[in-house]
Amino acid sequence: MSVVGTTGGGTGRSPRGGGFTHPIAFWTGALTSTAGVFLHLPMYFGSRDMGYHMAGMAPDAPMVIGMVMIVVGLGLSFYGVVPRAGRSISRNARRISVRALDDAPLRAPHVALALAMALAVTIDVMKPTALAFVAPGMAAEYGLRSPANPHGDVPVSWLPLFGITGTVLGSFLWGWLGDRIGRRASIIMAGMLFVTTSICGTMPGFGWNLVMCLVMGMSAGGMLPIAFTLLAETIPSKHRGWLMVLIGGDIAGAYVITSWLAGWLTPTYSWRVLWLVGLPSGLVFIALNRWIPESPRFLLASGRQAEAEQVMARYGAVAREIPEQEVEPGREVDRGGTFLLFRRPLVGPTTAITVLGLGIGLMTYGFQLWVPTNLRQLGYSAINSDYVVRNAALIGLPLTVLTAWLYGVWGSRRTIVATSAVTGLTLLGFVVAGDQLAHDRTLLSLLLVVPLSGVSSVVAVVISYAAEVYPTLVRSRATGFAAGMTKAGGVLILALTVATATVPSLAGTALLGAVPLLAAALAFLWIGPETRSRRLEDISDQLVPGRP
Repeated sequence: MSVVGTTGGGTGRSPRGGGFTHPIAFWTGALTSTAGVFLHLPMYFGSRDMGYHMAGMAPDAPMVIGMVMIVVGLGLSFYGVVPRAGRSISRNARRISVRALDDAPLRAPHVALALAMALAVTIDVMKPTALAFVAPGMAAEYGLRSPANPHGDVPVSWLPLFGITGTVLGSFLWGWLGDRIGRRASIIMAGMLFVTTSICGTMPGFGWNLVMCLVMGMSAGGMLPIAFTLLAETIPSKHRGWLMVLIGGDIAGAYVITSWLAGWLTPTYSWRVLWLVGLPSGLVFIALNRWIPESPRFLLASGRQAEAEQVMARYGAVAREIPEQEVEPGREVDRGGTFLLFRRPLVGPTTAITVLGLGIGLMTYGFQLWVPTNLRQLGYSAINSDYVVRNAALIGLPLTVLTAWLYGVWGSRRTIVATSAVTGLTLLGFVVAGDQLAHDRTLLSLLLVVPLSGVSSVVAVVISYAAEVYPTLVRSRATGFAAGMTKAGGVLILALTVATATVPSLAGTALLGAVPLLAAALAFLWIGPETRSRRLEDISDQLVPGRP
């Protein structure tokens, strides 16, 4: 089946070496970077007698050599995955649309891909989630200003601000890279950054922690949009929505794992160990590449016809060539960038997604981020506060399954409205109760269930919705925009926290998150298109600019 011509360098054969353009360069870079990370560990273990406090220590020779090896290794790995004739591939991709057959059943490859993506999303989300559990210990070691140390000079809020800013930048960067170098290559490079940024746990100075946290955030910011775009192109429509929500909802699972690790490991190995777990989890992430296919659309655009046909046959997908009159909007995307999403007729869903994304960011990085810190301020010990959060997130896991079921049966728009409204109203409960919750641990745990599990469900729903509602020509960029908006509210609240040099209270952050969530529920009720059981092309018919 010939959909488009090749880029001039495609042979129709899958490149050897695991699908990488230059496999020797990639694996050499991966080994070099990993060895560089291991060279940071002697200094960390050498601080064992000091409780793993490394503040004020000068980097030793192995650490410096390791940093150089990481930089060189990342450069080699990136060269190893970047395809030849990237610009030609991008131009060809505009002329191709790939979708899963509507009546295709879920097959073993679908299940394997879903499991791989679920594990990838869990590992990805553990990065920003760890910020909540790292902040108290880091504040104590570096003498940063926090509720436990109100007389410190530098606010601990700088750490999450750098991290979340990185995730916003990463959402846009990886959305763009997904179209340039392919979905699979982008996922693999994100895994490489997971491995290398684990050295944040060995940085002696707070400034270095900020830099590494920014890079770590950039690596974590793009996984959801890339994963969901790939799933939208390979999962049959009748299973697509609920399955993406279920996978995205594993954010709650990441919160459970991170809070459990914090309660188990940090009393012995300090807060730094929560960053160091990025080394083994990142290596697992890279190992998943065997079960992650490249997007058939990207393969066709790069001239790898036979490999594309194999992938489409495996996942029950078909491709079609887009008529020239429908390709022009793709050129407008390159000229107009993300601002095209705010023009008619895309402005409706984009506005609703923006409002909801801001609410998610305010709730996640205003309310949820500071829950462990605020619980300690209310009188809970470090271990007890971590376990209170873990228990609440664990109890809320079934809500993620319920949300996925509602998305598939009840419809995307009504599910978004319901989850946003319920989460917003629960946050108002914290506003009413205030600090009195410190005296009722049961009520506190029950109230925490909805925000901690609800935020993961709402994030999963909004990114799944963006992966479905936008046309193929703008889907990757639009999904990256949606993911970025879920972090943008966090940048706003954290910038405010840094400016005021105080950690906001439970009631204050709950109110900031509740207002936009309730506003988003009304917006989706008014202007959000329904996507349930509809082909991607049918959804796009009313949205693609210039489509007849």
